[in-house]
Amino acid sequence: MNGTETREIAIVGAGVIGLTIALRLAQAGREVTLIDPEPPGAGASYGNAGTIADYAVQPVGTPSVLKNLPSLLFDRDSPLAIRRAALPTLAPWLLRFARQSLPGAARRNARALGELTADAGPCWIELAREIGGDDLLRRNGALYLYDSRAAVAAAKTDMASRRALGVTVELIGPEEVARLEPALPPVQGGAFFPGTVFVADPGAMMARLAAAVEAAGARFLTARAEGLARTAAGVRLTGPGLDLCADRVVIAAGAHSRALARQAGDRVPLDTERGYHVEYDMAELPLGRPTSPTSRGFYFCPMAGRLRVAGTVELGGLTAPPSPHRIARLDEGARSIFPELPPPSRSWMGFRPSMPDSLPVIGPSSGGAEVLLAFGHGHIGLTLAPVTARLIAAALDGRANQEATACLPTRF
Repeated sequence: MNGTETREIAIVGAGVIGLTIALRLAQAGREVTLIDPEPPGAGASYGNAGTIADYAVQPVGTPSVLKNLPSLLFDRDSPLAIRRAALPTLAPWLLRFARQSLPGAARRNARALGELTADAGPCWIELAREIGGDDLLRRNGALYLYDSRAAVAAAKTDMASRRALGVTVELIGPEEVARLEPALPPVQGGAFFPGTVFVADPGAMMARLAAAVEAAGARFLTARAEGLARTAAGVRLTGPGLDLCADRVVIAAGAHSRALARQAGDRVPLDTERGYHVEYDMAELPLGRPTSPTSRGFYFCPMAGRLRVAGTVELGGLTAPPSPHRIARLDEGARSIFPELPPPSRSWMGFRPSMPDSLPVIGPSSGGAEVLLAFGHGHIGLTLAPVTARLIAAALDGRANQEATACLPTRF
């Protein structure tokens, strides 16, 4: 690029958050450029469980998790694990996580998540209709499975707290679980979320979203933004092959957002969860809806032509290679429930942007409103993409939104 190009709004990151923000802004007549070194909708936007998790109102950090944190983190087979080599770097994040897992903080974070996710399903139904993605949505709910009486008893308390935050959920017995999903082995009970929406092919949905963004007039720029500086002419973004000045910048680069946010003036305690999935190509799927064996910490996701097994949490940064052990654990867990699965067709590892309080960072930078932050969604980036786009559009217009108060960068 010769010289510095000037645009109205630059969005750093073309994952599901950046794409959805770009669509809403372009539809409003804004001049938008998306900057990303990867193709639109790659990474965690492609590799997720596909569930619009409007029931995900419990933060990752809770008093029960805090109580069991040492055993969870250092058990290689735990659904929540840590790469020991990353412990020195992660220590400050873990201390914040521990504080956010205390009862008062956990309740406060749950209330905020409940407000954010309240209309996530309807928002996604509207978005899918706009971009021609109706055929990729399934509306037959999601299912949690419990394999012991103790787990069923604990679920009663858990689901009561979710109902208090607006979640529609039914606790069901073994017979009802079998009626919903006849291929499952016997369990002690389940929780059924009847209104949950599911994306049967996240990669295909991202392609349609990207096409809609381009049709609305936004431009894609393949580059990595490494530098951010406020200047008299606007906010300058620089990197290999990149020199662009924008009136406003939205940082929506997911797990890669921390360095840019710091240059904007925000010391955000963002770290990285490494998420995994394994896929089995199958003509006939054993399940009809996303289903989680809760004790194992993953989801069965019945996607187009394949069963995806997605989940577990590994804290370990952005540079280490995928863990064969985590992939093997997913395959082993899947076969413990469906022994006749074929050999895995493929596996994947990607990065989730994780905050200690499980709340995303959405809103104007504390260094000045010409930069806005939109990252840190953890497990619910797909879920909250349309909601985040609404909040960022309001912030760009100077409209305050109570819904976003708990997510502001100034909370740090």
